[in-house]
Parts: sequence; structure tokens; C-alpha cells
Amino acid sequence: MGKRLLLVGGGHAHMMTLAALHRFVEKGFTPTVIGPSAYHYYSGMGPGMLGKVYAPEEIRFAIKDVVENQGGKFILGKAARVDPENRIVFLESGREAPYDVVSFNAGSQVPELNIEGNSENIYPVKPIEKLQDAQARIQALLLQRPIRIGVVGGGPSSAEVAGNVWRLAADTGKYAAEIIIFSGDTFMGRFPEAIRKRVMASLSGRGIRVLEHSLVRGIQSQSLILKTGEKHPLDFIFLALGVRPSPIFKASGLPTGPDGGLLVNKYLQSTAYPDIFGGGDCIYFQDRPLDKVGVYAVRENPVLLQNLMARLEAKPLVPFDPGGDYLLIFNMGDGTGVLHKQWLTFAGRPAFLIKDYIDRRFIRKFQ
Repeated sequence: MGKRLLLVGGGHAHMMTLAALHRFVEKGFTPTVIGPSAYHYYSGMGPGMLGKVYAPEEIRFAIKDVVENQGGKFILGKAARVDPENRIVFLESGREAPYDVVSFNAGSQVPELNIEGNSENIYPVKPIEKLQDAQARIQALLLQRPIRIGVVGGGPSSAEVAGNVWRLAADTGKYAAEIIIFSGDTFMGRFPEAIRKRVMASLSGRGIRVLEHSLVRGIQSQSLILKTGEKHPLDFIFLALGVRPSPIFKASGLPTGPDGGLLVNKYLQSTAYPDIFGGGDCIYFQDRPLDKVGVYAVRENPVLLQNLMARLEAKPLVPFDPGGDYLLIFNMGDGTGVLHKQWLTFAGRPAFLIKDYIDRRFIRKFQ
């Protein structure tokens, strides 16, 4: 049997490698992919799915089919721990997956709040596929009565989720939804003021309230409790508190960055174990911290593909260049977007159409 390539996760940074698995097979290598689902959902279109701009099948990749159709092996499950000395990944099920070279694109998770009581109507914004369940639940509630929906978080995920929930509620029709964003600090504070103003204007123009400097202490019986003691009864809650890398690496004793992500060098390779690579939200790039945005995962694609093959063939690796400024477009849920690139910032229908075109093209390329 040839050397074993193991991919943990079918996310954005692994797309080119997944599409080229047949090349590994042709060279005599044995590729295996571990994934929590037969599908991988594209996070950039997740809020749009929530708002019914996109159907679920429009924003997902059939990872299992892609792998097996090229002669690879797909394992349904979640990685729990790595034994880097013996080159084994242990799954939550207890199953073992040995490797010669492994790459992690295990994604990220939303930090949890202290929740007391019923959590039925509390949903983190990741994993993306769970937004389908949230969508169905909100629609069911809106057929019964007016509801109050809270979105906890002060970043772009909160903005996009709130905007698309507004669309969902408007289209459902029978009863109205009051939507409130609870931002622990200045809402969208890490972005230029030109972006912040346009996002705020889009939300406030539709009656979506943004409560800034509203740190949440916990959730009790479907009510948000702020640090001040103030209580906000809600019927449904989204948690959009930013993202943290998978806990796999700390649990395995691997070198990590300050956020817990796998510490990688310029080759996207573990700083301690040369047979371990990674990309996307689950890594911490040693040369400089990278924003948790999909553009870096996309840029990492060709480097990971080349370096995984090179490591298996004992050839030189190529460095990853994160590149410069990147295009930002937010889907505001009402058919408009907010676009920013270097000196250019604008809002409106054209911004959404540009995002829609880019996202659909990316999906078509790998579906």
C-alpha cells in the first residue's frame, strides 16, 4: 500500500486538493477524508440560505461523492485527537485513522454562553447546516404569534444573520419579528467607519435594533441577561460571538497560536511535526495573524495541494503568501450588499449581485 494522505475536514482550504484526489491515487497514494457530514456547506452563502435566497443544495459540496468517485475513502465522523508520534488521528467514535501526511481544515466553532433552562430555540451560527433547522423553527413560531429574535455578537455574522432573518420573517408573512442585535462592544468596530455606517443604515432602516456595549452574561429561560443585570426576554436567539479554532490541537499537545489554532509555518506546516499541515480557520499562521475570513482559505488552496503532494514525494515545499487587501461584501438580506475594497466602499443592489456572482462561480467550480 502506498503512502497515506489524510484530510480532516472538507472545507474551503481543501477544495483544490479534494478536486485533485485522483492525482494522488494515480501516483499510488491512498487518500482518506474525515468529515462530519457527506456535505460541506459554504459559509459565505449560509446567511443567504437562512433568508431563503439560496436553497441548501445550492450552497453545498457533496464531499463524500467527490472523494469516492476519485478512488478515495470517506469516513463519516469527527476528529477528536492526534497522536503525532505514531501518526494517528482518533475520531470521537474511537475509530483510528493512520496517516503518513495529514492536513487539517477542521473549521471553527462559536464560543458558548452560560445557558440555563430550555435551549430549544438557541442556535449558534455554525455549523452552517444547522441554519436550516433555525429557519424551520422561526417560520413555525411566526405562524403562531409575533416573536422577538436576539442576535448575540457585534461582527459581520450578526449583521448578515439579522438582515436575512428579517427577510425570512417578511416572507413568512403572518406575524412580525422584532430583531435585536446585542453587541458587546462597538458594532462592526474593527471595520472602517464607512462600512459600519452603511451596515448600520441598512439594518436600522428595516427596524433592526443594535444595542452596543451590551455584554451578555448568560441566558436564562429564553432571556438574555446582560452584565449590567438587565434582562431581555426573547423567543429565539442566535449566537454569533466570533469563532474559535477546533480544540483538537490543544487536546493533542500540538503547538498552537494564542487562539488555539494549529501553529503553522510559511509552508502551512506544523512548526513541530513536518507531516502535519493545515488551512482555514483552524490554523494560526506564524508569520502574521490572519483574519478569520474565507479569502485566506481560498488563497491557501494551491499551496496546500502542492505541499501535500511534495511531502508525500519528498520534494521541496513552496511558501504561502497571504497576499494584500481583499474584497469584503456583506449580504444584508434585502437584496442589497455592502462592498469594501481598499479605497472603495458602497452599498446597494450591485454590491449583492457582485457577491452572488463570485459565490456562485466558486460553488460551480467545485460542486
